[in-house]
This record gives sequence, C-alpha cells and structure tokens, in this order.
Amino acid sequence: QVRLVESGGGLVQPGGSLKLSCAASGIIFSIYDMGWYRQAPGKQRELVAAITSGDSTNYADSVKGRFTISRDNAKSTVYLQMNSLKPEDTAVYYCKCARYPYRDYWGQGTQVTVSS
Repeated sequence: QVRLVESGGGLVQPGGSLKLSCAASGIIFSIYDMGWYRQAPGKQRELVAAITSGDSTNYADSVKGRFTISRDNAKSTVYLQMNSLKPEDTAVYYCKCARYPYRDYWGQGTQVTVSS
C-alpha cells in the first residue's frame, strides 16, 4: 500500500518561510520522481517543483529563487523549502510520486496560508 503524507503547512506572514515534508511508504522511493503541486481555490492544480530520481530539479517560474525542492532517499522523504512567501502562494500543497510505467500516487495535501 502506497502512502504519501505531507506535513509542515500552516499560517505564515508575507516574507516568511515554511518547509514542507512528504514522507513516502510502500514504494522504492529512490527510483521515483517526486513533485510538489498546489491548488488554490477556484484554480487548477499546478506544478510547483519537481525532482527526478537522479536529483535533477525544475521549478515553476513563479517560485524560482524562492523555493527549493530536495529529497532524502534514506528517509523516503521529499522536502519543499519555501522562502519569501507571498499571499499568492496560498494553496493546498500536494506531493506526487511518479515512475513510468507505474501509476502516479498523490498525498492528501497540506494547507499553506500566507497572510498578515
């Protein structure tokens, strides 16, 4: 049984920082590509950052220079360090694992609210 469990969300003031974690179980974590997505109310889910099994990364233009994705294969965990947060970063953040030809798996999401 595959499980992805996000944590670390919360309420933060503009300019603040949060670090999200996504702990995986039931998969061989090191061979999976991992991604962080977010969905704001009334908007489509969008990719925020991704990291491959080979540690290549890519970011949405809106978060480049502010967010950093990383992974710890020994802990089967992917992280998203979010700095200089803006109100427009407010959303539910989800992690996803992907490995062709297997199906993708999603976590349940964690709420991030950026507000003064």
